[in-house]
Amino acid sequence: MRRMAEEIQPAAVQSSWISSWLPSWCPTSPSQLKDAEEKMLKNVKQPFSRQHVRISNSDYLWTLAFSVHPPPSSPSLTEPRARPPLVLLHGFGGGVALWAQNLDALSSSGPVYALDMLGFGRSSRPPFSPDPEGAEEQFLAALEEWREKVGLEEMLLLGHNLGGYLAAAYTIRYPHRVKHLLLVEPWGFPARPEENPNHSYIPVWIRAMGAVMSPFNPLAGLRLAGPLGPMLVQVTRSDFKQKYSSVFDDNTVSEYIYHLNAQTPSGETGFKNMTIPYGWAKRPMLERMGQIQADIPISFIYGSRSSIDCDSGYAIKKTRPDVEIKTIRGAGHYVFADQSDDFNQSVLQILTRTEKHDGDKYLD
Repeated sequence: MRRMAEEIQPAAVQSSWISSWLPSWCPTSPSQLKDAEEKMLKNVKQPFSRQHVRISNSDYLWTLAFSVHPPPSSPSLTEPRARPPLVLLHGFGGGVALWAQNLDALSSSGPVYALDMLGFGRSSRPPFSPDPEGAEEQFLAALEEWREKVGLEEMLLLGHNLGGYLAAAYTIRYPHRVKHLLLVEPWGFPARPEENPNHSYIPVWIRAMGAVMSPFNPLAGLRLAGPLGPMLVQVTRSDFKQKYSSVFDDNTVSEYIYHLNAQTPSGETGFKNMTIPYGWAKRPMLERMGQIQADIPISFIYGSRSSIDCDSGYAIKKTRPDVEIKTIRGAGHYVFADQSDDFNQSVLQILTRTEKHDGDKYLD
């Protein structure tokens, strides 16, 4: 791995008195998150490095790197060109180890980076701008600084959920850095439907809960549960045990998810500042996708059983027929965990087509 910093001990984040009180109330710590991540990654067979990458303002992004080799100084026509690295961006409340069932397969064909986005996982957790555009810019600026520090010229950028939204926004901002954009169940694409005067499409109890919870971060209840937090994750997200049942037969995944989200809600706050009630984006990405350069391939991957429909992908395909849309049967929103083998195969097929296309252009 090129020019990567040593592992950093997380610094305390200046926040409200509530945030300073929560660590003593919640059974979590950075070291417990580290241990939980290591348990998640213990079955990954491919060799990899893991380090914090320093960026500005004393921030850093926690990074896993697989099969990273410096590019040849002067590739010839007889040498295959190494494909750009695949960079994985997790979704809201996620972290690098949720890719545990994908990393071996995806790194079998070339270099792969997985990182905890700013404010999440084992990356630094700074305060975020209350302005939606400002919060988005913090995420993008951190990713761009990370790219510079690692020394990548181009990348194949894959994002899930919030990571998909940010991957698309990054591609708009830095088009010459993205070779292919892969959007996996992306959040924040359609605009919120026009409201009826009587709000008939939203149940009363949901509107009431939204009004009560609007001042709080989305996962505040997890931290307010204190010592009951780990059990709360096990009960409310018992589906994760099934998603990773081929790898773990205990509560390894729920423990990791708990420690990811029981600490200072930095990236969570940034996400909240980018949303309007009931989870819609303040700056819908569908309205901005036309700004992506036409020569950057776009692929969508959806789960057939997901609550996120594929309408946004097909809406983009109307104006860009080259857009690829893949639906994986039997998968929900966490498609990469629900049907990991099918997901891995789909991504590798996309990467193979990208390599072939680039090879044809290189030989012309």
